[in-house]
Amino acid sequence: MIPCIKKYEDKGKFNFLYQIPQILYSTIISKFIDSFIRNFALTQDNIVKLKLEKEKERKYLKQKHKKLLQVLKCKFILFFISTFIVLIFLWYYITCFCGIYINTQIHLIKDSVISLITSLLIPFWIFIIPGIFRIAALRAEKPNRKFLYNFSSFLENWLG
Repeated sequence: MIPCIKKYEDKGKFNFLYQIPQILYSTIISKFIDSFIRNFALTQDNIVKLKLEKEKERKYLKQKHKKLLQVLKCKFILFFISTFIVLIFLWYYITCFCGIYINTQIHLIKDSVISLITSLLIPFWIFIIPGIFRIAALRAEKPNRKFLYNFSSFLENWLG
């Protein structure tokens, strides 16, 4: 059903059950965007690789260090510029939307609060489930210990 018709039928009241699919869609899309941003902005893997370089490659280490610094500077500059552009665009879009559709501002605020709470609770559950299996692996008998630990590692890599 078209969202504006559903809101008309509900006489403008907030219907949480109707919003659940939209919440799920936005969560899935946010997860994909988050994984892209993590790959784009996080640099700890590059720094760890540089730290693990062997002593015998000492003369190449300075060159790799300079190259890594250039790559990191470029990544950070692109990340901050793109983030700034996206934030300006979203600010403009939300301002125009709320200016045109004045009666939907309360719904927008409620949806934003639900989205914020969801984005705070999902990582909690994503990280607590492998932790439960890790604790069970520590308390388990010898034959089951390795299986539970490997299963918790699998869940950690798959969920996180």
